[in-house]
Amino acid sequence: MTAYIIRRLFATIPVMVVVALFVFLLLHLTPGDPAAIIAGDDATPMEIEGVRKRLGLDLPIWEQFIIYAWGLLRGDLGTSIFSNLPVTTLVAQRLEPTLVLAASTLLVAVVCAIPLGVFAAWKARTFVDRVVMGFSVLGFAVPVFLVGYILIYIFSIELRWLPVQGYRPLSQGVDQTFRSVVLPAVALGTSYMALIARITRASMLEVLSEDYIRTAHAKGVTTKSVLLRHALKNAAVPIVTVIGLGMAALISGVVITETVFNIPGLGRLTVDAILKRDYPIIQGLIIIFAGTKVLINLMIDISYSFFDPRIRY
Repeated sequence: MTAYIIRRLFATIPVMVVVALFVFLLLHLTPGDPAAIIAGDDATPMEIEGVRKRLGLDLPIWEQFIIYAWGLLRGDLGTSIFSNLPVTTLVAQRLEPTLVLAASTLLVAVVCAIPLGVFAAWKARTFVDRVVMGFSVLGFAVPVFLVGYILIYIFSIELRWLPVQGYRPLSQGVDQTFRSVVLPAVALGTSYMALIARITRASMLEVLSEDYIRTAHAKGVTTKSVLLRHALKNAAVPIVTVIGLGMAALISGVVITETVFNIPGLGRLTVDAILKRDYPIIQGLIIIFAGTKVLINLMIDISYSFFDPRIRY
């Protein structure tokens, strides 16, 4: 197992190099000049050229990439063009809201989706099963931003139970943080929950048709033990895979959700950087997101052996 983990960690190096190269080229070859945006609409060509020299944008692309890659090796993601602050500082300032939102979404989705999927598989082809699967299809089809606006209208505007937008840090109290993230977590977790519930049901149906499940029933094992101890554990590998892939997919969902609920996290930072064409921030965030996804995939692979002892690396 240790040798496998080391091999996988070394395999991430070429992946991250390719990601850095493509992100750098994609941003620098697309139309638009950040120097013109910084200089303003009334700037002269000479003033724009001065800004380009100050930012190093007048250098050849290959030289800019070497400077950028050397900074990455030293843990330097660059400096924001507009705020003149290090990208690592900006990420650290926005990290807590995103982590809290992602963790809350994951908790809501997993706690609700797995029991729904197990229950639907147990009651397969009944009215309960159709209701659960109908909810799954609807939750997966409806856009996250639409669910968010519906929740805001019901629970914030009509009932006035929860704040409309914004984020309260943990330093102001866990209860205040909970009130500020419950709506975005439910909105983002709806589609995620739908996917996990469908995969859980499909995987459970396959396992429940196995001979050892019928043997357990014949020996008088209770339904609860059959579902949880025998079936769910053996059906866990595809479920864990979907949960892990969904964690990586939360990145795109966080960008939309934080914009709808005005949460100052990494999603909002990404949108603001794209609108301003702030190259260092965009590059740094994509590198962080890509590295996170690679580590999540590694954790998924390692977890397989805990759920199925037959899997060996």
